[in-house]
Amino acid sequence: MSLNNLDTLYRQVIMDHYKNPKNKGELEGDALTIDMNNPTCGDRIQLQLQIEDGMVKDAKFTGEGCSISMSSASMMTQAIKGKKVSEALQMSSSFSNMMLGEDEEFEDDIQALQGVSKFPARIKCATLAWKAMEKAVKE
Repeated sequence: MSLNNLDTLYRQVIMDHYKNPKNKGELEGDALTIDMNNPTCGDRIQLQLQIEDGMVKDAKFTGEGCSISMSSASMMTQAIKGKKVSEALQMSSSFSNMMLGEDEEFEDDIQALQGVSKFPARIKCATLAWKAMEKAVKE
């Protein structure tokens, strides 16, 4: 597949998560809840996590922002569900590395955000949900 076709595919994946977000909404019952925002561009997110026995049982988010931040939140909540907290934190570390331009491989739609690393002003948009997850599980 040519780079141009790959870029087009990745843009489509990002826009699909933006227009049809996965896990958008609120969890019922007890959940870790964290609110974070990116004051430089106005993105804001409320992330809720249900953690049981060291596993991310469920994850949902609400908020508003650019296509990058909302798509990243959608992808992240999909990816961490059913994972051990330690695995979710490792994924976050790998995602941060990818945003710094390092070669990291993700099995799912998250790979579509790799191109964001070429736009330093957008990296905070992409990492907002991941930073929220890290903060929620560490507090």
